[in-house]
Amino acid sequence: MNLIEKILAKHANKSSVKPDEIIDVFIDSRAARDFGGANVVKNLLDNGLKVADPTKTVFTFDCNPGGSDQNYAKNQQYCRQFAREFGIKVYDVDAGIGTHIAIDKGLVWPGSTFVSTDSHANIMGAIGTFGQGMGDQDIAAAWANGSVWFKVPYSVKLNFKGKKAANVSAKDIVLNLLSIFGANKLLGCSVELYGEAIDALTLDERITISSMATEMGAIILLFTPSPEIIKYCEEKTGRKLELIKADADAKYEQVHDIDISKFVPMVAKPGHPHDDTSVASVKKTKIDSAFIGSCTNGRIEDLRITAAILKDRKVAPAVVLKIVPATDEIWQQALKEGLIKIYKDAGALVSNAGCAGCAAGQLGQNGPGEITISTGNRNFEGKQGKGFVYLASPAVVAASAIAGYITTPDDIPSKPALFEQKEYLKKSPVVKNSHDEKPLVVEGRVWIINKDDIDTDMIYHNRYLTITDIKEMGQYTFDNLKGYGDFAKKSQPGDIIITAKNFGAGSSRQQAVDCFISLGISCILAESYGAIYERNAINAAMPILTYNPETIAAIELQNGNKVKIDMEKGIITNLTNNKTANINRFTDVQIDIYRKGGLLG
Repeated sequence: MNLIEKILAKHANKSSVKPDEIIDVFIDSRAARDFGGANVVKNLLDNGLKVADPTKTVFTFDCNPGGSDQNYAKNQQYCRQFAREFGIKVYDVDAGIGTHIAIDKGLVWPGSTFVSTDSHANIMGAIGTFGQGMGDQDIAAAWANGSVWFKVPYSVKLNFKGKKAANVSAKDIVLNLLSIFGANKLLGCSVELYGEAIDALTLDERITISSMATEMGAIILLFTPSPEIIKYCEEKTGRKLELIKADADAKYEQVHDIDISKFVPMVAKPGHPHDDTSVASVKKTKIDSAFIGSCTNGRIEDLRITAAILKDRKVAPAVVLKIVPATDEIWQQALKEGLIKIYKDAGALVSNAGCAGCAAGQLGQNGPGEITISTGNRNFEGKQGKGFVYLASPAVVAASAIAGYITTPDDIPSKPALFEQKEYLKKSPVVKNSHDEKPLVVEGRVWIINKDDIDTDMIYHNRYLTITDIKEMGQYTFDNLKGYGDFAKKSQPGDIIITAKNFGAGSSRQQAVDCFISLGISCILAESYGAIYERNAINAAMPILTYNPETIAAIELQNGNKVKIDMEKGIITNLTNNKTANINRFTDVQIDIYRKGGLLG
């Protein structure tokens, strides 16, 4: 077996597993964050469920450390009260990012399993652990049962050849991979990385790469633990650990040889993490702000690189540089090493540990028209505010903050560039009533949205994540998807959405499913779905199916046509011309969950 199969087989009490097999997986460590945590608690209480093992269960308050938003503060306190009652550990607002805490506190170890309401829980691949971001119902089920159902993914092997250039960072490696594979070529796969250049990567570098598996559409990017990482995890867990690695004859769906010597420093252009180009091609692009941190690049090595570039220099006039360490331990280490003083002397703003701009609840957001260069993992439009975000390595971000424009450490000008700030108007939300009927055969008007990689921020923006009442969610549906800002106003109960590849890419937020339930959308058809989104929809009894574009082309669908869909038989009929085609029917698991009214029904 390969790495993912070995881990899942062990945690399903099976001698072996194979791709597409649905198994019940025991979860060693189960976490919920501050925005998702409130909904997890609500799901447990509403369904009369108890926590199976509080010792394996934690809250992590990393999205809004400090509760600067009233709704976050309310949700955090709600979780604290639940934790006190049931003896659950809380890593509160002073602790930092939950996934990093799990590694650094020994809550996970090579070969273990971890779930969280954080879509970047697959960061655990850095130490050879299976980590998965899941929605609120999944996490509630894991807390109540100790296990969750999971479909064994297909595995892909990447063999790295050649020697990495000295100016190519771990962030550059993953951005180069995104330029090769995009957001959906590895969709739903477990990806293993091998080669001398990979073996030499530190824990911090592996974390950077693994944290962007979600942006590649992959289930996880898995590393075989090095002796140094085994030793680190033994120190954190206080026990002897066995090395887990793939068998020599392990089978893979795909094997790719990649020449790492051809990799160059990269940036992701605003809008998509996979829209990548060389730093050289965008040099001298003016910036308003810079951000160093997130679960991708908030480790101590990232902070040391940043300090080495900022030392005895100043951030460009009117440019804002924000620095957020991943955890409080890293923050304290940076203080001890004198890094914090270097940042402050350079004119940077340093915050307490946490997720920062990615979560919209802490330092790191940008304003309308603002151009930011960031070490984060996502730059979806609207994700880190209303501006435009380039993704890059800490070295490039630090150098750019000094220059006032995008540049590299070896090309920082003696005089910084100036810029002009832009502003844009906000859109007003609209209100739509909910509709709850979910029959197995539905009829409705078609919305054809022929776009790949529609992410969860486009479907349901993170600024609405504190909403827990499903009736309020529908009005915000697609208000961050270009051309569909008025979708909620124009949609009707019973409407059907037909879209393209990788629908629901990105975050683990359940609201990106529930907003369609709120509007009464009767069904969604897509060529493929983001892995977490697919689970969330199935678990919420929201009808989603997949189709082959060539198969349904024959029924000559046009936007606004009325269609009938038999979800159990897998048939779509264009009621305008009575032509029919086959689509992929509900799976047995999907039917079972659907008929129960949801995973927790």
